[in-house]
Amino acid sequence: MKKAIIGKKLGMTQVFTPEGLVIPVTVVEAGPCPVVQVKNNEKDGYEALVVAFDKQKAQRVNKPRTGAFKKAGVDTYRVTKEFKFENTSDYTLGQEIKADIFAEGDKVDVTGTTHGRGFTGVIQRWNQHRLKMTHGTGPVHREVGSMSANSTPSRVFKNKHMPGHYGVERVTIQNLDIVKVDPSRNIILVKGAIPGPKGSVVTIREAVKR
Repeated sequence: MKKAIIGKKLGMTQVFTPEGLVIPVTVVEAGPCPVVQVKNNEKDGYEALVVAFDKQKAQRVNKPRTGAFKKAGVDTYRVTKEFKFENTSDYTLGQEIKADIFAEGDKVDVTGTTHGRGFTGVIQRWNQHRLKMTHGTGPVHREVGSMSANSTPSRVFKNKHMPGHYGVERVTIQNLDIVKVDPSRNIILVKGAIPGPKGSVVTIREAVKR
């Protein structure tokens, strides 16, 4: 991986091409992300960068992370992530990764955390059918149905689709196009929708399956 950045999803809008076509885009506030730690083969066994995003009050950051920020000579931040860049030697502590690392037309993979939907039934969570409305099926028609547990094996098999917590999952959307980059405002416009609600933290990386 040669380039990646942490950002915040601001919402969706649309832009027009010179031909008059409408392109739906997601607006992402990307960076600036200072380099907090540079890992190398001699000390850590592999090469990677630890970068930070979204400034935070010092009293809200624990002591180990505060020490890392002081060592790098940067402010305290809320989010830190590790990227395995191929060219880690090109970066130094405190150097900022900004939105201009990407350009219009780049293919990227965007990772985020999906909306939380709370405790849901099998129809919403797994897209199952409801039960019959007649022939003595009631009074519940949206329940999970048969568990397929007879005297053998007398248990419910693991991974059976059942009601439960739906959402708040790490999801990656691959091969999205970057429509526009505004370095002055640290804004990247990504074509289409990306996971997560407004204000959630997302990661933009160069596509692995271009």
